[in-house]
Amino acid sequence: MRSLVLIGHGSHLNGESAVAVYRYAELLRDRGLFDEVIEGYWKEEPSLRQVLKTTASTDVTVIPMFISEGYFTETVIPREMGLGHQGPVPEGGIARVIGGRTVRYTLPYGVHPGMSDVILARAREVLPDANPQDTALIVLGHGTTRNENSNRVIYQNADRLREQGHFAEVHALFLDEDPKVGTWPEVVRAPRVVVVPFFASEGWHTLETIPEDMGLSGVVTDFPDNPHGPQQVYYAKPVGTHAAVADVIVQLAEEAHGAGDQGDHERGHEAAWQAFMDRARRGLRVGEALITPELGVFELRHMLDEGLPGGELTTLVTPEGVRDRVRFTDGGEHRPVHTLRNLPRGWRAVLNEADLRRAVHYLYPAVVEETYAHSCHALRHTPWPTTARRQTGIYAKVQRATPAQVEHVAQDVCSACLRTRLWAGERLLHSFLDGVPGGLPCAEACTYVVAEIREEVSGKRGAGSGHSHDH
Repeated sequence: MRSLVLIGHGSHLNGESAVAVYRYAELLRDRGLFDEVIEGYWKEEPSLRQVLKTTASTDVTVIPMFISEGYFTETVIPREMGLGHQGPVPEGGIARVIGGRTVRYTLPYGVHPGMSDVILARAREVLPDANPQDTALIVLGHGTTRNENSNRVIYQNADRLREQGHFAEVHALFLDEDPKVGTWPEVVRAPRVVVVPFFASEGWHTLETIPEDMGLSGVVTDFPDNPHGPQQVYYAKPVGTHAAVADVIVQLAEEAHGAGDQGDHERGHEAAWQAFMDRARRGLRVGEALITPELGVFELRHMLDEGLPGGELTTLVTPEGVRDRVRFTDGGEHRPVHTLRNLPRGWRAVLNEADLRRAVHYLYPAVVEETYAHSCHALRHTPWPTTARRQTGIYAKVQRATPAQVEHVAQDVCSACLRTRLWAGERLLHSFLDGVPGGLPCAEACTYVVAEIREEVSGKRGAGSGHSHDH
């Protein structure tokens, strides 16, 4: 048995940030190559601190869904997941035994040699008859002066594609470092030019910055007066949204696993879900949700919608349908913390037993596993000072937060959450497994609280910037 975990950045503000990772997880799930595919995030749930608890296997492969190596793949993810590793990840990845699971952590998908094929596919998509006689290729990266690894993958792909001889010229250009993309008219000589953004997703840079810097007006733009004569530029979609990335992920996972043994069912995880299902078969309230067994299937709905006829509610029939419905409040706001008391109403899901488990995982990520562990006195909680000391980068300043500042944020944020703050010394005597719907443990301050405490220390909370750009 094998579990695959895809790690994304996520966002406290932008609900679209997680969509690309969800999409690849669904593609890989459909292929059936892994027993399960789980998503985890830095700024959403399940968090990096929780995600391993949600895997059913003792053999787990973790792939960072990033376009290049850098701070998140080398520092944040290994630190938060407890991998005991910092710095560049070797080509074959690293393997650690954590809580009885063998965890294999790989390089980010963007640095895999197979990405050259994805670049080529994007180029062919926008210009099917691209050829070595009259077509140049620009591999366009973000670039940064802060991490040399950021540009290395761009140069490697450009070199690889140059050697393959598909284009008359192949150039590596960047947004934020030299050679910059705005210099392309002086650099490129071929009359036809294909630009492929080496970005993980469609966003501000691919939709606004790049077209502006290059003078593009659409997918195809004519430049009749360029220094090397008339040129026509074909602007492709970013590589990170191409379906072939799923092939790269599979290759990475296989290379990391090698001839390793297949894992077993992780006993604690399975026991947690068996305890959950035993109660669900008798009817169960958890958080703001109501689960009712009906003729071999289960109905899941908001408990405040209890008694409403099914015809008055939107009916969902898949775990993904539940996931997409509960990611936003009734007012359309993104819900990065699923245990806040803002679960949307107006829906019901009708699911079999396997789908109910996955739907509840999406509804309240890691809650079943952590609650069961708490009931067995096996849930370790992390006091705030320990969480604060672990923070780096822009969040290191939370180490200066006074107890009063931490409590001020907690009163604002945590008071709206169903969880009981074990990390702050609160006690949880009864859980939803005992019939108390709101009995959910919180073992550690979440990243949303960390971000808000950073704002508090910076003096920005309450001034309209509690939702800063780095949330």
